[in-house]
Amino acid sequence: MIDAIDFQLIAAVQAGLPIAARPYAAIAEQLAITEQDVIERLARLKSQGLIKRWGVVVKHRQLGYRANAMIVMDVPDERVARVGALISQQACVNLCYQRPRQGEVWPYNLYCMIHGKSREVVLEQWAELRHACNLCEYPFEVLFSRRCFKQRGALYTRPIANGDGLSPSLAGQSKAEEINNKLSFGMHFA
Repeated sequence: MIDAIDFQLIAAVQAGLPIAARPYAAIAEQLAITEQDVIERLARLKSQGLIKRWGVVVKHRQLGYRANAMIVMDVPDERVARVGALISQQACVNLCYQRPRQGEVWPYNLYCMIHGKSREVVLEQWAELRHACNLCEYPFEVLFSRRCFKQRGALYTRPIANGDGLSPSLAGQSKAEEINNKLSFGMHFA
């Protein structure tokens, strides 16, 4: 069961952890609960699937990685889970997920992101990945980014007029259902 403290906790962490020696303690102080309670609640929310992923958002351009490409592939549906899991294990892959095809206009259903210091490096990594994972039979496109947009993690709640940090429920949905619906787009391979 999710309660008001859980919603406040989600709102507190969605913009990132505070830069502090003990970030969970800083959040605990803000919410008037213990550091251990913050840790346990986050673990429970993750195990319940209400927080889908807990990780770092890397601003790769600031680290010298100037080229990145989304590789889109058309993989037979019966193979996509196996192929996605295999691709996601490769060191050069930052992200791998499945999305529905959009008819003949967009026949691709498996996506992966590769970052590199140059376009040439990204293309070399893709060539190695294609051979290592036996992807040569699948149609694909390499889509290089032209510009960098704001990078951030997922937003689970949004501020509303009363400032409590919670978003109003969608018509007929509980807060937990609303969060689950926001998180269920696409199949991610970890």
